[in-house]
Amino acid sequence: MPGPAFLSGDDVTLRTIETEDLEFLQREVNDPKIWRPIGRSTPLNAEQEREFFEDIVCDDDGIHLLVAADSEPVGTIGLNSINREARRAELGYWIATEHHGRGYGTEAAKLLVEHGFDQLGLHRISARVFEFNDASKRLLESVGFTEEGVHRDTEFIDGEFQDTHWYGLLEDEWRLREP
Repeated sequence: MPGPAFLSGDDVTLRTIETEDLEFLQREVNDPKIWRPIGRSTPLNAEQEREFFEDIVCDDDGIHLLVAADSEPVGTIGLNSINREARRAELGYWIATEHHGRGYGTEAAKLLVEHGFDQLGLHRISARVFEFNDASKRLLESVGFTEEGVHRDTEFIDGEFQDTHWYGLLEDEWRLREP
């Protein structure tokens, strides 16, 4: 049985990640079109996925949600490294390859960013993207993020070093954006 809906939009629902979702998560995170953009270079077996679920998803240091469209899981999104004192967090997400280009990631990001500012009282949300991931850069910019800088050769992915582009969005920028 899927987890309860946490946030709902027009085309996606963000719901809790449950043990029943682990098979989907393991299958998708081992897809090269997913693991490369999120910076993984080793496969995850079922036990490792369960450990990620227990250590990260079930931890109180972030919000980790399943992105669902028509009740079908299509990806994940989360606010990681939430620092309540500094009122900041980092946005992370991926959408399964077969669901790319449908706007699910953009809608999910808007829902979670709004929740971060409105409900968690965040002042700043950051995100990072590898240099080759133009689709993710466009997604962040469409939500209102601004590229703030580049860390050179930060990760070794798929046989080569990659730059990391850092993006940021401040609460007042989010509130002033055009709807």
